[in-house]
Amino acid sequence: MQPVAMALPDMLGQNLQPITQILDAQQQMMERQQDWLQHGLPAFRMPKMMWEDDPKAYIETFEWHAIMTGLDKGYWASQLRALVVNKAQAACRALPQDEAHNYDWVKTTILYQLKINLEHYRRLYWAKKGPEENQPRLLLQLLWDLLNKWLSPTSCDRDTLADEIMLEQFMNDLEEHTQLWVHQHSPRNCDEALKLVEAFAASEVSYSRERHNPAPPTLSLRDLEKRQPMFKGMTRDMVCFRCRKGATFPKLA
Repeated sequence: MQPVAMALPDMLGQNLQPITQILDAQQQMMERQQDWLQHGLPAFRMPKMMWEDDPKAYIETFEWHAIMTGLDKGYWASQLRALVVNKAQAACRALPQDEAHNYDWVKTTILYQLKINLEHYRRLYWAKKGPEENQPRLLLQLLWDLLNKWLSPTSCDRDTLADEIMLEQFMNDLEEHTQLWVHQHSPRNCDEALKLVEAFAASEVSYSRERHNPAPPTLSLRDLEKRQPMFKGMTRDMVCFRCRKGATFPKLA
């Protein structure tokens, strides 16, 4: 009986240990909830992101709303993770635990995974718009929004922005075969594109001349000898086909 009595406290201690861990976790959650209450988290109300929403625009709205409601930035990451859906949500779940609470990391990861960058907005700007944007005012506003996101003022200066726009339109207006050739060489600005177009045009002119005016073939010495007159070296008498009289031709040198 004595060994059983001694083992009983050990068994109780082993069973109480996981219970204590659960109680500690619940206590931490309660403390965190109280901390949220103190930082005005319940006042932060924002609809979840929809699949058709522009992720970058949604995140910008989220940041503006968080600032207006006074939400502590330490809770921005957890709130954004709870609101995003689809690929953005999957990107958040793939983050390590230490990065999942860093809002800047969460935001950067979402935009990177969804390929939300300057090239993304450039393509949207030049793409043919759908019937839902056929109203002139709506279309113009959409183009301005996309242009501002594509040509961010912090990304480059005014001259560079203007050159990018000019280069894009210049490439679009080229003839198809010229456009394809210039695209393959990826010009960085309008000057490079113009030089490529002029070089391509010059090569076409040269090729056309060669086709229409081929150079005369070069004859070898043997070919020249074959082309000499048939009567060269003949000394025998020949008969005139009219008078039927003979005639002698001198030997040609």
